[in-house]
Amino acid sequence: MIVFDLQCDRAHVFEAWFGSTEDYEGQRARGLVSCPLCGSGEVAKAVMAPNVAPKGNQLPVPTRPAAPTVPVQGGMPAPAQMKAMLSALAQAQAKALEGSEHVGKRFAEEARAIHDGDAPERVIHGEATPAEAKALAEDGVAVSHLPFPVVPPGQVQ
Repeated sequence: MIVFDLQCDRAHVFEAWFGSTEDYEGQRARGLVSCPLCGSGEVAKAVMAPNVAPKGNQLPVPTRPAAPTVPVQGGMPAPAQMKAMLSALAQAQAKALEGSEHVGKRFAEEARAIHDGDAPERVIHGEATPAEAKALAEDGVAVSHLPFPVVPPGQVQ
């Protein structure tokens, strides 16, 4: 895994993890990398401080607290830890969607109507194409990608 500091065209800086530099480049080329704050797809690597090893006769100076350790297998968390992390992320998404209205493929149109004051203000979720999401973000409509697909109400899982 590799961590990049990324920055969108609105100067939001955020951290993202990828399997490799090639993985980042591929996801970016396919429009899968976006700013979690504004949804902008115009994202590039931000300036990062290099991780330079100290001289052999000096102790390292910690720059930030160490991340909690997770057992790793072949560069990835062990299956049990990965399952627990994905489960926690799914629970967080479910909690975030509580009370949210599913608008399906009308998401872009509804989000824009709410933003413009032409529809009642409420929390919604649904589907949008990458082009629709980009246009919404460019127009200042606050949107965000969800990490997991959402099963529409009434559909069996």
